[in-house]
Amino acid sequence: MARQKGIIKLKGTIGDITFYKTKDGHLAREKGGIDASRIANDPAFQRTRENGSEFGRAGKAGKTLRTAMRKLLLNSADSRMVSRLTQSMVKVIQADVVSERGLRNVIDGETELLTGFEFNIGGKLGTSLFAPFVGAIDRVSGDLSIALEPFVPANMIAAPSGSTHFKIISGGAEIDFEAETFVVSTSETAILPWDTNETVAINQVNSVTANSTKPLFLALGIEFYQEVNGRMYPLKNGSYNPLSLVQVSGL
Repeated sequence: MARQKGIIKLKGTIGDITFYKTKDGHLAREKGGIDASRIANDPAFQRTRENGSEFGRAGKAGKTLRTAMRKLLLNSADSRMVSRLTQSMVKVIQADVVSERGLRNVIDGETELLTGFEFNIGGKLGTSLFAPFVGAIDRVSGDLSIALEPFVPANMIAAPSGSTHFKIISGGAEIDFEAETFVVSTSETAILPWDTNETVAINQVNSVTANSTKPLFLALGIEFYQEVNGRMYPLKNGSYNPLSLVQVSGL
């Protein structure tokens, strides 16, 4: 892979060289690789096929989780979140000690490894929210809850420049990775001023199926706003809004 320089940037293929654009700039690479039919059938590529199968499974699992959390992710995801989540799902699958290599899956893996996953790497929850909170997952009732004691926003929330208001959001999801289905519930506060006045206690309960046997995910985040002429505008189109998986309960 080479980086293109000069005034004119190319896209497409010339001979054996492919020119393309990425977030890292205009790049070029030589055409090549191994024939797909050989990878699919040659015994020498058995490990490659196994890895590919598990990677595909991780991609589908990540997509199901993203779809479940879509309402919260609309304003709280970075441009590389999809690939980062897929990589994390690969680790979940690799933690499966029951299935054979190539057949390892999310259900028999360790979904708890996703605890702490940041959907927005540009605005992490741990560097934005300093107010203590308690997250809880109750499988019997199906309640996934968040509780924050009263706090002073200006002291306990590191808001990006230009912020005047914020909103605490959370969501609970019950996910069937095999069927690629889910049950989800979300909560949010009103839009609150980011100032030195103490908030009231915040308690959010997101209910899914009681006595569920599926993995459960609890997410917590913040959305920032700027007030202009009495109207609230999402700050920077959500590029600074944190959202994190604060608790995960697998089986």
